[in-house]
Order: sequence, then structure tokens, then C-alpha cells
Amino acid sequence: MKVINVAIDGPAGAGKSTIAKAASRQLGYIYIDTGALYRTVGLNALRKGIDIQNDAAVAGTLTDELSVELKFVDGEQRMFLCGEDVSAAIRTPEASMAASRVSAVPEVRKYLFDLQKNLAKTNNCIMDGRDIGTVVLPEADVKIFLTASPEARALRRHKELIEKGMETPYEEVLADMIKRDYDDSHRAIAPLKQADDAVLCDTSKLTLEESITLVIDTIKSKI
Repeated sequence: MKVINVAIDGPAGAGKSTIAKAASRQLGYIYIDTGALYRTVGLNALRKGIDIQNDAAVAGTLTDELSVELKFVDGEQRMFLCGEDVSAAIRTPEASMAASRVSAVPEVRKYLFDLQKNLAKTNNCIMDGRDIGTVVLPEADVKIFLTASPEARALRRHKELIEKGMETPYEEVLADMIKRDYDDSHRAIAPLKQADDAVLCDTSKLTLEESITLVIDTIKSKI
């Protein structure tokens, strides 16, 4: 039986993880959050106290002792760094910016590439990230570019941080969002961009439920 792969790309804060997770659940696919992989590598670099602007230093953290694992616990994706569940620790603004930075390092992308490809080979899945439809799964059955205005994305992320007890000013969240958009779309290796055959889904004016329905309907129309 043919394996179905769905690639969802888009900028930070577009709701890719939440929407892809919900769509996966309804369609009976597994959900693969590739951003969590980069966040985990970024968190490891931060914990080691290295300069994440130094590509060689970041690449130097990819040793045999480093273990980055994606596991499904009770149907939910969890991230493990050297055996420690860091699923919550990788969701801080610091880890987010570190993820954006280390994802521009060729050695990091190579380190995680095979892991992503192997997961997709054997599972009906929805995989989200920045370069899934363009680099990781260019042959995906369905490609979606999920986006929203920077202001809408910053407002959602700010609300999420407040709910987690993180009192980060909205203006700071918006500034970080705009900077990350620029960094992700201007990096030399696998920059964020819409694949030529991807369906554009703009959720700026949609509720979460409407966004989930839009993505599910788009997937169903293609398979």
C-alpha cells in the first residue's frame, strides 16, 4: 500500500505544529514536527554555552555523544536530548531563535536529514518545517505553504507564551518574529520559500478550527 506524505512549510508562528497535529489525528497519519528537531540541536548548543553564530562551533556539538530522538508517547510526539525529555524546554523564545540559527548550518541539516527521510518512508505522515516540500520531501503527495501576517502570528505566539506564564512583551515577540522570517528566508542553505507546486493557505483571518478544516480539505482534494 502506498505511503502518503504531506509536506507543510511556512514561517514561524503560522500554527503549523498545532494545525498539522490536529489534521494528522483526524486523518490517521503520524505527525512529524521537524522544527522540534532543530530546536533540540539548538538547545543542546545553548546548554553547552557555545556561540551559536559560529558555524564550526555548532557543527562541533554533533558528536557521537549527541543523541536526538523523536518518539511517540501515547500518540504524542516527544523530543529527547541524550535521553532527557526536552519537549517543554525547546519551546522557549531562546530555543526558537537558536533553532533558526543552527538550521542554517549545513552540518546540522545533514545530521537531521536522514532521520526525517526515514520517518516519511514508512509512515503516512504530515511533516512540517521550513524546507519540507522543497528539500526534504520534494516528492510529497501534498504540499502546503501555511502562512499568516507577522502581526497575526506574533499575537498568537504572545498569547501562547502568556498561557505558559512567560511575560514577554508583544512588541518583543513581533520583533523576534520579523527577524526570524528574515533569517529563515535569507539563509544560504535551504531557505524558507513556497514550493512551486505547493498550495498557499493564509490563516491570518481564520480561527484555529477554520485553519484545520482548510488544511484537511486541501489534503483530501489532492489524494
